[in-house]
Amino acid sequence: MVSRRKKVGRALWAWRSELLTDLGGIETVSTQELALAEEVVKTKLILDSVDAWLLTQPTLINRKAKAVLPAVRDRQALVSTLRALLGDVGLKRRAKTLPSLGEYLAGKGTRPPEVSGVRDGSSASRPESDTLPAGQATASTEAESSQEGTATT
Repeated sequence: MVSRRKKVGRALWAWRSELLTDLGGIETVSTQELALAEEVVKTKLILDSVDAWLLTQPTLINRKAKAVLPAVRDRQALVSTLRALLGDVGLKRRAKTLPSLGEYLAGKGTRPPEVSGVRDGSSASRPESDTLPAGQATASTEAESSQEGTATT
């Protein structure tokens, strides 16, 4: 890999980091995907170098041979290789999986704060004063249930 002390190396490292982030983060990337990602970065470096050289040429056409410079064809092969590698790794951004709040706090060694009226992970959508013992329902609850039943049919 290119040294990160140089400007090119830092730019490639940043691009590599963005690529791995798009793949869901280094933690979620398989060993095979990581190897492909490294090849993508190397191919990008070579392609960028060829592009930089080509753009400094006075012309891209060999007038005697009446053809483009061989480096132009080589560049196209690099573009095809890069496209194939990116296709293998995946072109769609993947969402990074995040831990639940309980898992996150457990990892931090703290307990989640208790919310009044919420026990055993039950919903906090109703205040505790609205909760009724099992088997007792209010007229509004029965009406809501019957409306839900008709809405889904």
